[in-house]
Amino acid sequence: MGKSHSSRGDYTGSEDDNVLVQGVAGDKFALGFFGLAYYEENKAKLKAVPVDDGKDDNGSGAIAPSLETVINKTYVPLSRPLYIYVNSKATQRKEVVRFVEFYLQTAAELSKAVGYVPLTEAEYKSQQEKFAAFIQKPK
Repeated sequence: MGKSHSSRGDYTGSEDDNVLVQGVAGDKFALGFFGLAYYEENKAKLKAVPVDDGKDDNGSGAIAPSLETVINKTYVPLSRPLYIYVNSKATQRKEVVRFVEFYLQTAAELSKAVGYVPLTEAEYKSQQEKFAAFIQKPK
């Protein structure tokens, strides 16, 4: 939430978002952090919490999580893009370059298929251009 120890102290972590959903759904005092896709799949047993980042330039007051508020970047600080990192040496391998190009070309469609929020078309185009320029640099 921005500052260390600014949330609850009775934290139990899990890499399995389904476990988190079950834990939150089973305890009316529980609080959980997981992807919007898991909330959307479990709306009947969960309550989303609107957040106010205190910055009126992206919306005044508390803003609820939704496809729209994640895309327009007003549901902050609890939303973020999905990142991949590519080692510059690895870009010398054709299969790595082909994979990253495939990822950037299909990520929007595949993200939607699993309930994730894709970047905008312009953002994917920008990332494709950056990657193309990056791999063309002399190593």
